[in-house]
Amino acid sequence: MQKPTPASWMKLLTLATAILLLAGCGINNIPTYDEEVKAAWSQVLNQYQRRTELVPNLVETVKGYAAHEQEVLTEVVEARAKVSQMQLPDNILSNPEAFKQFQANQDNLGSALSRLLVTVERYPDLKANQNFLTLQSQLEGTENRIAVARRDYILAVRRYNTELRTIPGRWWRSLLYPESELRENFSVAEELQQPPKVEF
Repeated sequence: MQKPTPASWMKLLTLATAILLLAGCGINNIPTYDEEVKAAWSQVLNQYQRRTELVPNLVETVKGYAAHEQEVLTEVVEARAKVSQMQLPDNILSNPEAFKQFQANQDNLGSALSRLLVTVERYPDLKANQNFLTLQSQLEGTENRIAVARRDYILAVRRYNTELRTIPGRWWRSLLYPESELRENFSVAEELQQPPKVEF
């Protein structure tokens, strides 16, 4: 067996140092952050799906007490249909048009549900109905879960996009992850950015 030479020790030391430097300099950040974005997105979809599944029972319960509120009920049913029928492309997270359409459909359903719940205020019997109270509670809980899931997704996307745009992430992207694309993020609807008008 040959005794290691100083040159081979130097090569081994250089290789070990390079491995340590690569491991500690963020070479794995891009795929790690991308997985975090995907996991957060799955949670967003789960919570939106939960809300979509609550809508038919809510509409049926309200219809029994407030059948002549047909316009609001129709808005909710149509908004739910748009959400349910939308085919999400595989690249939705990096496709601005598809992501914007997804958000618009979800926002429309949320607005329609809000209008429905405001309409319900006129029906004391409905507000006292146990089935309605349960559904309303589930819907409120789901809306809170949606807010949390969206927040987590927004944070994950911010971290991932920042990694792709800053050094050394930009270098790693160009060298090892050229297929990595910036991810789309939720935005606040323009009408929600306007200050409310107060009239006396």
